[in-house]
Amino acid sequence: MEKIKMSCPCHFGLESVLKFEIGRIGGEDISAKDGRVSFTGSFRTLTKANLCLSTAERVLIVLSEFKAENPKELIEAADRIPFEDYIGRNDRFPVKGHSLNSSLHSVPACQSIIKKAAVNRLSKKYGITSFNETGALFQIQFSILNDNVTVYLDSSGEGLHKRGYRKNSNDAPIKETLAAGIIDLAHIRKDSIFYDPFCGSGTFLIEAAYKAMNIAPGLKRTFAAEQWGISDPKLWEEERASALAAIKRDNDFFAYGYDIDPEAAALSIENCRKAGIGNRAEVRQADIHDFRYEYENAVTVCNPPYGERLLELKEAENLYNVMGKKFGSTQNHPCFIITPHEQFEQFFGKTADKKRKLYNGMIKCQLYMYYN
Repeated sequence: MEKIKMSCPCHFGLESVLKFEIGRIGGEDISAKDGRVSFTGSFRTLTKANLCLSTAERVLIVLSEFKAENPKELIEAADRIPFEDYIGRNDRFPVKGHSLNSSLHSVPACQSIIKKAAVNRLSKKYGITSFNETGALFQIQFSILNDNVTVYLDSSGEGLHKRGYRKNSNDAPIKETLAAGIIDLAHIRKDSIFYDPFCGSGTFLIEAAYKAMNIAPGLKRTFAAEQWGISDPKLWEEERASALAAIKRDNDFFAYGYDIDPEAAALSIENCRKAGIGNRAEVRQADIHDFRYEYENAVTVCNPPYGERLLELKEAENLYNVMGKKFGSTQNHPCFIITPHEQFEQFFGKTADKKRKLYNGMIKCQLYMYYN
């Protein structure tokens, strides 16, 4: 197969991080914009992307891009999409998508048009008029923004934040892909000593260990494209073997996690074990008032509790004040804190050296970075 154009959505604010990751796996013609990074590559590149990208939400194949302001234009363009290059006669090919600020505002109508176009193309290819759709999953997606239509195939299946290690979580987990991006911004290295004093279900601890040890985040799961008829199983075997061989086990990275909730601490221990980094992390029940650094040159990354109600908010602000007194926030003890509280610096007691706007789900946050 010739070069494929691919697109990976990501959290707003992490485009530059994902762009660098894609360059490392051999992506070409890379461009980033508005929570999405596009690039070209081979099917091997697609395989690497699914296995190795830590901040991408999924890996989509771009089938077609065009402008359509009415159903007729959508029908004509959709009829030209080469669905038959990918989808087999028994495969499943459901359609889903969204439309924003566009003349084609009825999502169900657009779904029907694109589905019909796929059926017509596949009918001509295989000489059949009905499809049992019992085989591999080819999820067709479409995005319509300002009358610009993009049609994709999802090669990932479940979102790439589903690493396979976090079957359970606490009430307010941070998404793995967002955590990985913050870890990258914190410049975690193979010899880093890492702290998370609000470790919850252990996501920061695990993603930091994965970064330090160069562990591909997709090693413990499978992907939709593995089941495709056009996919070569040997290719997936080779890239998994390559990712395993690239793991850096001979280093000094170690993580320390604390949480006031004993159940959260126990959950972190369990998830670290499932992730295969149990020997690289120590987790204890502890209050932030008892936090102290035991090592120089240690990095702190955390997602402290945030109260939405008045009483909870006051408690959170008091907590930020304690954090400001306990954290070094110096060159020897840099810290990276994500929170939606707009006056965080005031309660922490120090202006951040740098800030970056990020979204934790639908919540607008700031990553406050202290390193001087």
